[in-house]
Amino acid sequence: MEASNHAALPDIRHTGVFKASIRKVWDAVATAEGLTAWFMPNDFEPVVGHEFHINAGPFGMSPCKVTEIDPPRKLSFLWGKDWTLTFELKEIGETTEVTIIHSGWNEEILTEFGQPHTAIRGVMDQGWAGLHQKLRDYVEG
Repeated sequence: MEASNHAALPDIRHTGVFKASIRKVWDAVATAEGLTAWFMPNDFEPVVGHEFHINAGPFGMSPCKVTEIDPPRKLSFLWGKDWTLTFELKEIGETTEVTIIHSGWNEEILTEFGQPHTAIRGVMDQGWAGLHQKLRDYVEG
């Protein structure tokens, strides 16, 4: 069932400036080891088209696929059946502006687990706020 565009919900977006080099932040978002440290265990590889899984704990292994990679500025991958995660990095002197974008929200769609996007978007937004801070702590530590 194709969802209509008018039912699209805004992307989740979290931006902040981290006291870390762009290379350090890139390694934290674009390597399996880095992603495991602050996000979830995975078998990511920084190659467009690479299919991998994120271990989402109680939700099991979540399928993903790398769609865009532009080191050290941008990485996007599909997550599950509906979503895209994008990490955008911008070097600002000795610091890095880090934006995490979770897109693909639609009020007419249910997740793989039967939950409406409208019901879990707020929970995920709060989750990304915490993960953005966890990423900051990891790269600034």
